Amino acid sequence: MEAFQSWVSEHKLTSIGAVWASAIGASLAYNSRGTSSLKPSLRLIHARMHSQALTLAVLSGAAAYHYYEKSGSSQDKVTNA
Repeated sequence: MEAFQSWVSEHKLTSIGAVWASAIGASLAYNSRGTSSLKPSLRLIHARMHSQALTLAVLSGAAAYHYYEKSGSSQDKVTNA
């Protein structure tokens, strides 16, 4: 798990892009079941909207993680000084 975390930490944009691509694929697969009466163009628009929402959530989480990681390391420097 630590190796995965270090890879994600080093390749932030790649991992966010992978989440986006996975989300668009999953949303298209879910919406392209035969029961939907939506046109393919609307399915694509909905898939893009779903993936954008998930990407914003991931970016917010990454920003919060980065903020707490930086504030934790700066507090360690203050306590060690």
